Amino acid sequence: MRARLTTAAVALAIALGGITLAPAAQAAAAHRPSAAPLAAAAADFNVGGIWTIYQSNSANATLSVAQDAQGNLTGIARTGSSTTGTIEQGFVDGTSLYFVIAWSDGARGRYIGSRGSDGRLSGVTTDLAHPASQATWYTTWTF
Repeated sequence: MRARLTTAAVALAIALGGITLAPAAQAAAAHRPSAAPLAAAAADFNVGGIWTIYQSNSANATLSVAQDAQGNLTGIARTGSSTTGTIEQGFVDGTSLYFVIAWSDGARGRYIGSRGSDGRLSGVTTDLAHPASQATWYTTWTF
């Protein structure tokens, strides 16, 4: 499974030139790895804390995230327009991360990204009800 997420990270890096996810990234995001690989990979970095995602469509969100020892993510999110959300599922594996936010307005956003050499996170988000609606995202906070 780690190889599958590594493939997803490479596909994501390629996709950031545009904003279309490669099929490998979509397939990897649909499957959650077992806890064993996460335990080893989770030590690479921790995304726990309060930080902001800046999106290319200006739909920025501030997240309050907790990460357990296996790399699983939980937390809440809020946009500037007072829309709130809950991280339904999420995990960190190596330098990659994946999470889905269920928003109070009924939307669900999937976030796939990675930690760059500068320590910042970046990736692509997709509205799960409208897969053509995608945006790139990044953080200014370092992890």
